[in-house]
Amino acid sequence: MAEKLAPEKRHDFIHNGQKVFEWDQTLEEVNMYITLPPNVHPKAFHCKIQSKHIEVGIKGNPPYLNHDLSAPVKTDCSFWTLEDDIMHITLQKREKGQTWASPILGQGQLDPYATDIEQKRLMLQRFQEENPGFDFSQAQFTGNCPDPRSFMGGIRSD
Repeated sequence: MAEKLAPEKRHDFIHNGQKVFEWDQTLEEVNMYITLPPNVHPKAFHCKIQSKHIEVGIKGNPPYLNHDLSAPVKTDCSFWTLEDDIMHITLQKREKGQTWASPILGQGQLDPYATDIEQKRLMLQRFQEENPGFDFSQAQFTGNCPDPRSFMGGIRSD
């Protein structure tokens, strides 16, 4: 049932009319997907994840991405992998349930409607996690959706 509440599609991060990466999020993670350039050996790529900053590039060249993150992450639980010409970066949110409008601070923000849809989906993920015997995949919110982090005392950590 939880997979029904997974992100339906990835968001595109566009800069100067070009797709830089795709991304999605869950209650606990923000995932970034970067298409790698052809003919570059996988060992040439690097990714440095800091609490509030990310740097991605090819060793010996200026970074492809060198930006502050929208919110802090847990560096000990964040990681990156290369698979099928895609760099997949998993950023573990420091604040579970926080809705990110973009992985990159101040850039490529989702519009208010898309942010509201993300917040509603994350709230349903929270309900599903806290009530595993119920199916929230068809549930809907009318009006404003509460913040998944703080609704009814906040997210349980047990």
